Amino acid sequence: MGLTMSAQQHNRRHDGEHGPRKEHRDPFTPEQRAELRAKKLTLQLDLTDKQQTELQKVFTTQAKERQTAMEQHKANREAGKKLSPDERFAMQNRKLENQISAKRELKKILTEDQFAKFEKMKHKRHEKITKRAKKMKKHHRR
Repeated sequence: MGLTMSAQQHNRRHDGEHGPRKEHRDPFTPEQRAELRAKKLTLQLDLTDKQQTELQKVFTTQAKERQTAMEQHKANREAGKKLSPDERFAMQNRKLENQISAKRELKKILTEDQFAKFEKMKHKRHEKITKRAKKMKKHHRR
């Protein structure tokens, strides 16, 4: 009978998830994340300085709202509090309203061509994430 051992480090954490811990993933402030996102879009969509500044304001607001929501969710989870169906509905409704208002803001800031290209990039990113999620789900079923 033979025995094989591996001394290689695994990427798995004790809770079964892959990748770096959430605490180490994104150490940036909401303002920093917004600035980086605006600059990436400037490169991809060839934005003017005015457009970049306006987008950065929109992204900063979004990032702050998202961070507040995540902190509230984390506090509820740590307290063991489950959301009622009405609270979940209100949360989903608020999320969708934020997405609608952000889309309207972007339409005001970007030209038609830039907005079309932005939507196309967003769709591709969503497909990539969905594909990765399906792959992970299939991998975990084994």
